[in-house]
Amino acid sequence: MPETQVDRLVAVMDRLRSDGGCPWDAEQTHETLAPYAIEEAHELAEAIESGDRGEMLGELGDVLLQVVFHARVAQEHPDEPFGIEEIAKACADKLVERHPHVFADVIAEDAEAVNANWHAIKARTMGRESVMDGVPAALPALQRAQKMLSRADRAGLDVPASSGAASSGNSIGERLLALAAEASAQGVDAEAALREAVRSFETAARETERAGARRIGE
Repeated sequence: MPETQVDRLVAVMDRLRSDGGCPWDAEQTHETLAPYAIEEAHELAEAIESGDRGEMLGELGDVLLQVVFHARVAQEHPDEPFGIEEIAKACADKLVERHPHVFADVIAEDAEAVNANWHAIKARTMGRESVMDGVPAALPALQRAQKMLSRADRAGLDVPASSGAASSGNSIGERLLALAAEASAQGVDAEAALREAVRSFETAARETERAGARRIGE
């Protein structure tokens, strides 16, 4: 069976990480690599939003590199090693487990039912005590707010609005949370909407700069 490009990527990463490879790659740990994974995920989101297919291809490659790099580092753990095969197996197993309407006899008539099944299975298999468990604290604030709002809504929680916001000095935060709730109600990704607005602002600011420079040069 011919070598796939994924096989080639794994081999390249192995060469970089092995003796005689790249000193920088050899020094990396899961902890030092973590910020790059976050950065690459954001760059991928930006490429998707831009609609640039070439940029998207490159950014997807950068995200894949993070997985392959972490897999190679994980192989070296003295007590609990794992590699790309174990990662792929765990991912495939999870997909099969959370799609019983495809791989078993559960009936899910639409995407909403599929989503409900997914979250029910996830909560059961991961042993979470609260619907809020597992929302990463490192998520951008707007994205984290929408995820928590979505979980509360899905669980039917009637969460009271925070009181004393003005006196606590967090009235702006409460208003931002309300905007995140409004975005959720409209099916809008608040984080993506803000990124789009910031890009528009950046374009306008750059045009203003250019216009000012032209006036100075006249």
